[in-house]
Amino acid sequence: MASQFHPLFKTNTKTWNQSILLSFQIIGVVYGQLSTAPLYVFGTMRVEDLESEEVVYELFSFIFWTLTIISLIKYALIVLKVDDKGEGGTFALYSLLCRNAKVGLLPCDRTANEVTLHDQDTSTPNNKNNSSDSRTRKAIEKHKSCHYLILFLALFGSCMTIGVAVLTPALSVLSASYGVQRSLSDMAHLFNSSQHTQDLVSNALYKYVPVPAACVILVALFVVQSCGTQKIGFMFAPIISVWLLFVGVVGAYNIFYWDVKIIYKISPVYMFKFVMNVNVSRWRLLGSTILCAAGSEAMFADLGHFSKKSIKITFICLIYPILVICYAGQAAYISKNLQERDFNHLSQSMPSHIKHVFIVLSLLSSAVGSQATITASFSIINQCLALNCFPRVKVIHTSKTIYGQIYIPDVNWLLMIFSLTVTVGFRDLVKIGNATGLAIICGMLVTTNLMSLIIALYWEKKLTVSVLFLVCFGFVEAAYVSACMLQFHKGAWYLVILLVVSMTVMLSWHYGTVKKYEFDLQNKVSTEWLIDVSPGLGISRVAGIGFIYTDLVAGIPAFFSHFITNLPAFHQVLILVSFKSMPVPHVLERERYLIGRIGPKDDKIYRCIVRYGYCDNIRETSDFEEEIISSIGEFISIEQMSDIESMVSAEERMIVVGQSSSLDGNALVPMVNESSKQVGINESQISPVLENESDMPSSSSSSRRKKKKVRFMLPEDKSSSPKMQASVRKELLELIEARESGSAYFLGQSHLVVRDGSNFVKRFLIMVFRFFEKNGREPPVALRIPHAALVEVGMICTI
Repeated sequence: MASQFHPLFKTNTKTWNQSILLSFQIIGVVYGQLSTAPLYVFGTMRVEDLESEEVVYELFSFIFWTLTIISLIKYALIVLKVDDKGEGGTFALYSLLCRNAKVGLLPCDRTANEVTLHDQDTSTPNNKNNSSDSRTRKAIEKHKSCHYLILFLALFGSCMTIGVAVLTPALSVLSASYGVQRSLSDMAHLFNSSQHTQDLVSNALYKYVPVPAACVILVALFVVQSCGTQKIGFMFAPIISVWLLFVGVVGAYNIFYWDVKIIYKISPVYMFKFVMNVNVSRWRLLGSTILCAAGSEAMFADLGHFSKKSIKITFICLIYPILVICYAGQAAYISKNLQERDFNHLSQSMPSHIKHVFIVLSLLSSAVGSQATITASFSIINQCLALNCFPRVKVIHTSKTIYGQIYIPDVNWLLMIFSLTVTVGFRDLVKIGNATGLAIICGMLVTTNLMSLIIALYWEKKLTVSVLFLVCFGFVEAAYVSACMLQFHKGAWYLVILLVVSMTVMLSWHYGTVKKYEFDLQNKVSTEWLIDVSPGLGISRVAGIGFIYTDLVAGIPAFFSHFITNLPAFHQVLILVSFKSMPVPHVLERERYLIGRIGPKDDKIYRCIVRYGYCDNIRETSDFEEEIISSIGEFISIEQMSDIESMVSAEERMIVVGQSSSLDGNALVPMVNESSKQVGINESQISPVLENESDMPSSSSSSRRKKKKVRFMLPEDKSSSPKMQASVRKELLELIEARESGSAYFLGQSHLVVRDGSNFVKRFLIMVFRFFEKNGREPPVALRIPHAALVEVGMICTI
């Protein structure tokens, strides 16, 4: 089992002070939605459906057991035990299945798997496996349809998370705004005796107060997202803490004032009575009841932002008991005030002398309550990005110690636009609540299905345990899905629109990426072609280093063979660089680079595979070129050691560099600036380009470039370190000289074209893919390539 804390946390995060600090931030970020759900659970129910005290008691029993079964037992006690090395969410479960059941459909061929997935996941709980589980694993791995189904579930769950992030802010903020409208309307009734005047004032307040106020709050909410999770947590946690204390005290007051026996109504007998007397109108009420568990999925999805232990303890000891008291108090009030106006809204259950305090707190907390869904959508989309299931967008890491805390500007503004559209378009809590309930329960049902596979294939429990989990929780959630579908024509249809849009984007990007990779795989040329055939083409070698970026980890990409066929020349040193996303959250620095050699040593052609997890922040690193050259220098030094065979894979002698301590002082030595002095450096070993660069004018731009320029040299020969062979020293010197001569970057630009006669679906998916590829905010490779050194080679890929 993975550590309770994020693997990249600093050491001091394990102290009690840090744990308390995280727990405080969790209240505002993770549990905001759960804490503010009382604003709209009863409020989204139709008044005419709450016809008697018995119905209220039955619904309260459903609310209690929904919180207990889904939020407490399923998520807090079971699902939170499954984390992908500190990360949670739908794609975290999918990545675990990809590694443990070989069901991945991400663009990666067998050679890539053999080269990059050589290390085993040590977090598997046990290695035991009975015959039935083995048959299940083999059946799932054998049938391709199961792979597509699991990927569809992962994408569907991600779309539901995005849908909740759109709908929940609109629902919570609009419900609080209607509370303001009701408060102002009550004040107007005190000053106007005429019923006609009261009706005019109420209609004016209803028309001009809730929606504009909600829009202003929504804009402010999404604007502050750029501050980052940590700052938002500090800002929002006090608000939610005061809100929880307030509704908890008021709930206890209502219990003792209106109906102290409401506590006995949690009995499952009341749920049984509800089912026995059920009809269509009563069954629809369950679509609003499920909103009490809104935010439970965010507990798991936001796992990368905080520690598992803090999330679990905070929910069990604080959130759960306060919510039960709050819902009990509201049910007690409603059961005794069925004749009052708007009796089902939380604001009406507040004592009159503190109602204005409630209005202020509800406005603030409703905005905060949406934070959990927004941060969850950021986490899910970041995972989709790394696994090539979402178009390239800019990801900003807002914390240097907790890499799971991110902000995605483009997604943030799109969520804001959709939320404002929902608020202005519907202007109705019931319709927005119907769509939100369907999104929440569908996301939970996806988690249940994936968790049942995790239990069987990752935890390796008996198949009966997996089936029991699926049946128990799946039956409850399927009942809620049926209730939400009855409201499909009353607002839930909007979720289908969001689903179609987001699923189209994800599927088209995944489809286009896979087809593009398959084309490159089918049209690659062998390394022997570059080594054996190229001399016959009269190819000349020019000074410098050529970086070739390709998705392939074996062979030569077709675009480079196309380039040298038309322009027969390439650099003195050639490095084929591949970035490979791994189905893990993080790849350690010492295991990130795999280096290999293509052909004989005299050709000086190398391959570098840069591995990264779906939560690694590699795009903001600007020193990849230096790291790759340093890794190649280490590779050259490793080749002279006798234990190389234990570190070599079957393909092109790929070696994991960065983890051999015996090479200290026996590879390239970086020199950050010109003032650095290394003992034992022979000045004749440094290329004359170094001296020429020091005579350049000291403009601001050139000085900035010099600061980033890292030069390499050979270490001093010491008696305590292994003796460097003459051939190794010569090859390292040639690498240094090539670096000082300059670098060029070759990048293939493959343009997908659909064959004539292809069906409409294929054409549409490729059209969407080309649109997002052309308008992507991030470059296709992680390195910040200077434009003057970039060589783009275009090719037409007909699929």
